[in-house]
Amino acid sequence: MPLEFTLPELGENVEKGDVVRVLVKAGDVVKKDQPVLELETDKATIEVPSSVEGTVSDVKVKAGDKVKVGQTVLVLDSNGQGGAKAAEPAAQADAKAESKPDSKTASKPEATQDSKAQPKAEPGEDAEPAPKSSSKPSGEVVDFAAARPAQPARTEAPAAAPRRGEPAAAQTPSDASQVPAAPSVRRYARELGVDLAQISGTGPGGRIGQDDVTAHVKQAMTGGGAARGAALHAPPLPDFSKWGAIETKPMSNIRRKTAEHLSIAWQAPHVTQHDRADVTELEAFRKAYGPRVEKAGGKLTVTAILIKLVAMAIDRFPQFASSVDMAHDAIVMKKYRHIGIAVDTPNGLLVPVIRDVDRKTIADIAVELGTVSQKARDKKLSLEEMSGGVFSISNLGGIGGTAFTPIVNQPEVAILGVSRGGIEPVWKDGQFVPREMLPLSLSYDHRVIDGADAARFLRWIAEALEQPLTMLL
Repeated sequence: MPLEFTLPELGENVEKGDVVRVLVKAGDVVKKDQPVLELETDKATIEVPSSVEGTVSDVKVKAGDKVKVGQTVLVLDSNGQGGAKAAEPAAQADAKAESKPDSKTASKPEATQDSKAQPKAEPGEDAEPAPKSSSKPSGEVVDFAAARPAQPARTEAPAAAPRRGEPAAAQTPSDASQVPAAPSVRRYARELGVDLAQISGTGPGGRIGQDDVTAHVKQAMTGGGAARGAALHAPPLPDFSKWGAIETKPMSNIRRKTAEHLSIAWQAPHVTQHDRADVTELEAFRKAYGPRVEKAGGKLTVTAILIKLVAMAIDRFPQFASSVDMAHDAIVMKKYRHIGIAVDTPNGLLVPVIRDVDRKTIADIAVELGTVSQKARDKKLSLEEMSGGVFSISNLGGIGGTAFTPIVNQPEVAILGVSRGGIEPVWKDGQFVPREMLPLSLSYDHRVIDGADAARFLRWIAEALEQPLTMLL
């Protein structure tokens, strides 16, 4: 019996990717959880395992294709093993849900709309439970209508006046009948005041899913318009070919996502604090204990030591492991110590996260740092390995420079930049002496962190580097 294997959910906010390699061909026997596709997403290159098993009868994609979640990738013959229900496409399941009306509610109009101006409710819609989503706002609702093009006047009116700041239902009868979406998705869109007609679906046949609605809301919140009024849109570029030869290269998924992410992050009010640490004794410490760490499989680098120091510093300055929740006028304080490390790769900047740094020794951290850095360069990082960080470190010392202003890795509120150290004359005990000095740059979100606290945080780290034994106290 033929089975269709569709591209599954890949991670939070990951809806599509580019096919790097197809790992199977027609005639291959595929086992469950066997990798069948290598995909480059916005965040990493990952292997996609099959959720079904059987013999491949048709391969629907090839290297270089762009595929979306829910798109058919392979057709397999189940060889009489059954399991067709498990591989049924999401679109077919949704269609069944829509075509099966609830006998109690199918003919009942929605209570919040004028029965004369509005057709009957979607079949089974009143019985549909409200979707669970962490992105659903509470309290006052942002008017997303201000962030989209003006729509024709609507004739329906809600039965009761909406709460202050909450948009009225934004679906016309013609829109509702033409937009492919499940009842739960329609309800979710109405709760957010979103017009489904303004959303491009990523499902089969352009079908709109809940993730499409969430992505539309996030774009409206961060992409400008009267609803937010903070984002800046770049003007169109001139025709550069008028002045000479040019070449246009498309962005990779990782580069495009990096550009989008940093554009959003830059909207936070950034301040950068600079300082220098005397690491002369630290270098002696590294030379003395480096071989011991190498026996464990790692390398005792300044970055590995800084990861541990940053976690210790956050224990004393907990606001550096927080996030700003402007929608609810709150600050989210994180009790865990997951530290992200920026890694330069041929495919762009990736930030793997080392978890629970406070529970690990510097040797443990050094070994794990080497492992995740190599995985980043080999495009083998998983999405989970790049999620959950509370603070980031970017070390450019191996390349050069005296200082820089790193951009905070939103939704974090601070990032530590490290530049190349060098021997400098330092006045000490009545004379100039050569000392190894390390430049440090701390960028932070001024909405949460004040300048005095940033200076104290950075000085604490500098003093810990200058006196390594303080790590034991």
